[in-house]
Amino acid sequence: MLTLSLALGLSAPAAAQEGWPTIGRDAGGQRFSPLAQITPSNVDQLRVAWTYHLRPANDAGGGLLPSQTIPLVIGDTMFVASPYSRIVALDSSTGAEKWVFQIPDDDRPSLRGVEYWPGDATHGPTIVFGSRMGRLYSIDAATGRPTAGFGVNGVVDLKTPEVMHTGVDKSYILPSPPIVFENLIITGAGPGEGPGGTNGDVGPAGDTRAWDARTGALVWTFHSVPRPGEFGHDTWEGDSWRNRSGVNVWGQMTVDTERGIVYMPFGTANNDRYGGDRPGDNLFGSSIVAANARTGEYIWHFQVVRHDIWDYDTQAPPTLFDVVKDGQTIPAVGIVNKTGLMFFLNRVTGEPIHPIEYRAVPPSEVPGEQAAPTQPFPVITEPLSRNSITRADLYKETPEHQAFCEALVDDNDMYLSADPYTPIKLNQYTVTYPGTQGGVNWGGGAYDPSTGLFVVNINNMGQPMRLVPTPDGKSYINSGEFAGLNRFWNAETRLHCAAPPWGQLVAVDVHSGRVAWRSTLGVTDTLPEGKQNTGRPSLGGPTMTAGGLTFMAGTDDSRFRAFETRTGKELWTTRLPATAHSTPITYSDASGKQFVAIVATGGGLLRAPVESDSLVVYSLP
Repeated sequence: MLTLSLALGLSAPAAAQEGWPTIGRDAGGQRFSPLAQITPSNVDQLRVAWTYHLRPANDAGGGLLPSQTIPLVIGDTMFVASPYSRIVALDSSTGAEKWVFQIPDDDRPSLRGVEYWPGDATHGPTIVFGSRMGRLYSIDAATGRPTAGFGVNGVVDLKTPEVMHTGVDKSYILPSPPIVFENLIITGAGPGEGPGGTNGDVGPAGDTRAWDARTGALVWTFHSVPRPGEFGHDTWEGDSWRNRSGVNVWGQMTVDTERGIVYMPFGTANNDRYGGDRPGDNLFGSSIVAANARTGEYIWHFQVVRHDIWDYDTQAPPTLFDVVKDGQTIPAVGIVNKTGLMFFLNRVTGEPIHPIEYRAVPPSEVPGEQAAPTQPFPVITEPLSRNSITRADLYKETPEHQAFCEALVDDNDMYLSADPYTPIKLNQYTVTYPGTQGGVNWGGGAYDPSTGLFVVNINNMGQPMRLVPTPDGKSYINSGEFAGLNRFWNAETRLHCAAPPWGQLVAVDVHSGRVAWRSTLGVTDTLPEGKQNTGRPSLGGPTMTAGGLTFMAGTDDSRFRAFETRTGKELWTTRLPATAHSTPITYSDASGKQFVAIVATGGGLLRAPVESDSLVVYSLP
């Protein structure tokens, strides 16, 4: 096989260094590095080693752009997707550019990064990525040139008739990088979502597909909304399945490479706040589906949210690890999502490892809506985030903000959801916890096999929602001054209306299923001294190392932190040039020097200001 090390002319020692070859570092998404040069005793000595600006120096055409990209490092090369229509290869020790691929037509790469295919006996390594225009690119990892023989000039058009049911003019993107298994590139989908979806309830399919990494030919398709005769079709009553949009993997997939199983975290169907036109449980909406990675054949599924009407997508990567229980080692998958609940399943069979029970949840009062009567809850693992709110839970730390929050609720007749899965009310604001930003969002967690701890960042961030009739009177949408993407907060001060903490880092012992520790994540600089340790909402996720550290950025306070993995104690904090809604990576160079890198631009659905274009890399002196 023509390795990237040989293609780039690397020496043997460089080829052996520890890198970050895929978005979760390994195909199972553990985000755990064996590097241990940086430890709890010296992490406070970390300094900026180099910085790279994603915006090209000659770009005078506009302002700064947000990015959630997670770089890859193979050998001594770092690969980074830039929102300025570029893929760049950098020297991972210095940040010097090796090559730049300019994406044509002002197209932009997937928001969260690229994927790497190592090649085979006759094909060299490639970098593959999706785009905002619904294209799949393959470029030579050594030169940055389009891969000969892949699609047309290195490009495959993903907007094919088999998924573009309502016309190729509709929007279809790849929000996250694909995942590579053997010689297959497995892609999710971005057909649009929201109140009725970008394209309405019907539109492009959210099917998962696999493509030949050498030619770009389609190999298999998994129908995310089962068709007649397929398993799960009966969970869509009548013709509600037909041309249904949504039900797509917009987050990150993982693969059990030993067994050849791909794990797909699907989002909900459109309309994602009202399902009166789609009675039933609506598989595979808000489900984890295990399929044969070589053929796309269904193996098992677990529906985290039945008949989802809260936008509680299962977008976080399903994390693969082993659980030791009753003296047996069980191959497991850990599932977290916006609900803030965590489930442990046998990743081969889909059977629960720690018990799950189905509990009654409130019915809907909206005409035509048939909310699921029960939802699954873990029995042992407590909710990782707040999942209800009452008036007693409102903020009381400062008189001014307390008064604001009480007036927000009273003056707008907001209903505070004291029960999980309270359906959105008709013509009345319903404050749900978690809101649509989680719980746990797309970053998901990381797993340290030496401690058995799964660590994840959570948001205690509510959201007011209100259903009102559509103008034609045929359906209902989430709309109003405080609805849409608004949070349960003062938007001017960014102070949330529930009592802190507003963000935490949570560790779960996977063998027992119990929470091992919680650590407040983030500070509110604008509050008086002594009241700033509130925690802050975050996007992206943590990374763990054999040095006993958990690195986490993500919070909207523009900080980068390191925690002691065993205890959750915060050991190191530094300011970034902007909020980093991304996940850090760590790697070493040929000399064994360990680096930690993070992209920090601001932006994202937490509405952090876009203040930078920086990739910042740290190391010990």
